Amino acid sequence: MIELLRLDNPIRAYAWGSREVLARLLGRPAPSGSPEAELWIGAHPGDPSRIAGAGSLLERIDADPGPMLGPGTDRLPFLLKVLAVESALSIQVHPDAAQAALGYRREEQCGPPVGDPKRCYHDDWPKPELLYAVTPFEALCGFRPPAEAAAQLRSLGGPRLAKVAGLLEQEGNRAGVVALTGWPYDDRAGLVAEAARAGGWVADLAERHPGDPGVAVALLLHHVTLQPGQALFARPRTIHAYLRGTAVEIMASSDNVLRGGLTPKHVDLPELLAVTDFAPSPPELVAPVRQPNGEDLFPAPCTQFQLTRLRLERGAAVRVADPGPGALLCLEGELEVTRGAACERIGPGQALFLPHDGGAVAVAGDGLGFRAGVPS
Repeated sequence: MIELLRLDNPIRAYAWGSREVLARLLGRPAPSGSPEAELWIGAHPGDPSRIAGAGSLLERIDADPGPMLGPGTDRLPFLLKVLAVESALSIQVHPDAAQAALGYRREEQCGPPVGDPKRCYHDDWPKPELLYAVTPFEALCGFRPPAEAAAQLRSLGGPRLAKVAGLLEQEGNRAGVVALTGWPYDDRAGLVAEAARAGGWVADLAERHPGDPGVAVALLLHHVTLQPGQALFARPRTIHAYLRGTAVEIMASSDNVLRGGLTPKHVDLPELLAVTDFAPSPPELVAPVRQPNGEDLFPAPCTQFQLTRLRLERGAAVRVADPGPGALLCLEGELEVTRGAACERIGPGQALFLPHDGGAVAVAGDGLGFRAGVPS
């Protein structure tokens, strides 16, 4: 019986990442030579975790999914990450289940082909996300009421944004996004310069993206700063972007992203408009719920994942009766994990996979950990 699997987890190097955060987490003596953005823990086909000395987690699951995942499935439905965000990610939206299935089927039949940068749907899954702030974390999430956004645009005193404000007031958020993302190329620098008058984080975006109308789109969205320990849920169809900070994130294991700005990558405006929910929606903060065993659950309305926090002091222990399939990440201190005859100690940045078969798990130690799992 496979009880615990120690993982070696890949780091994804994107331009918006930090040279220091993940290096410090993993105990490296020097910063990285290039930006490191995400630590991935899971079986995502694009970059699966490796089992120490025994190939990839994805290969192990594919070879024998029953003991690893349980009956009725052959795919690990979640991907757990540590994010190190030094500059903004793209403004983006993820499809819901029906949109993903339809879009994937259409592109499989008509293209673009797999691997083409213009492809939007890489699988037929939705992609909800839950983000837990490790440091103060800035994000954009959900549309503001059109009248509120219009008032700010008018206050900046520029004729371009005043025109967009009128559209917001008359026709709503969709009209504002259409106008901004379709802004004439030869006048985009002027549009962004007007938006930069808002100062603060907007001016920072304008400096990094001087010709990108996504800077102005950002003014239509709620800006939120999460404090350490707070969590934010981004539903499918909800427009969002992450601006700065360190976080633990869990998501459905999908690659479906529709981008709307702040990126050199492909922007498919018609598909973005088809997928996005333009109704005003405040950021959806998720409060932890203490479980009888001492874990803190961050309840999210989705079937692909759940996230719990384990905050242990020396001498304390948590017992999880039915943990698999799951992954356990240590963020601070040291955790001792026991399952059957197996016992593993993990420190900051280290993780274990908990197969479906294997029984209850006991976690002790002095540290902070996060457990990814699948809702019962």
